[in-house]
Amino acid sequence: MSPQPRVLKVLNVLSALLVLVAFLMAMFYAPLEKVMGEVQRVFYFHVATAWVGMLGFIAAAVVAVIFLRTQDLKWDVIGLAAVEISLVFFLVAIVLGSIWARPAWGTWWTWEPRLTTAAILEMVYLAYLLLRQGIEDPDRRARFGAVYTLLGGLSVPLTFISIRIFRTIHPVVIGGGGSEKMGMTGSMVATMLFSIAVFSIVFVTLFWHRIRLGQFSDKVEQLKLKVTQ
Repeated sequence: MSPQPRVLKVLNVLSALLVLVAFLMAMFYAPLEKVMGEVQRVFYFHVATAWVGMLGFIAAAVVAVIFLRTQDLKWDVIGLAAVEISLVFFLVAIVLGSIWARPAWGTWWTWEPRLTTAAILEMVYLAYLLLRQGIEDPDRRARFGAVYTLLGGLSVPLTFISIRIFRTIHPVVIGGGGSEKMGMTGSMVATMLFSIAVFSIVFVTLFWHRIRLGQFSDKVEQLKLKVTQ
């Protein structure tokens, strides 16, 4: 594998520093929420990881369209990377949401619309990874992955709008005056937006690393195919 580009090395350091700053802002800059107390500080990372995770799934769907038009396998590598990284972020968001829900709702989990659609979304893409493993031919695997992520991408907007079209106890945070309805102060909003920006940079950094790893894995697979032919 080729050495890391200088920009990627800078992103490695920048990502670590920004995550630390975001943590400090959540702990000390944002004020204590009067009702939920300290556990509310999980909110800033919960929103950021969920938002970035969903954007990653949408990016995978866009990449799927590009692959179906070009039939270039490099886009399959990029799409797979987007799905894998997004799955991790979205799982973190679900776990943090459960930690937040325990004192806020009195339960770790409840099958309300947002949580239900989020769980389905996570399982849809987990199934994608499992099903890919059963296809040995790279071209067939790439075509399957593109169609699957394109269709799977439809579950992303459903998850996002579920709390806007169904009755739910989950608060609307982004859009619709969510921050005002939740009684968020200016510093709370600033911390939330900063966290979203930080995790967007972290996503780009991890995404780049995963693409590089995928390219290396693809070269190894091509060599194996040549040997077996």
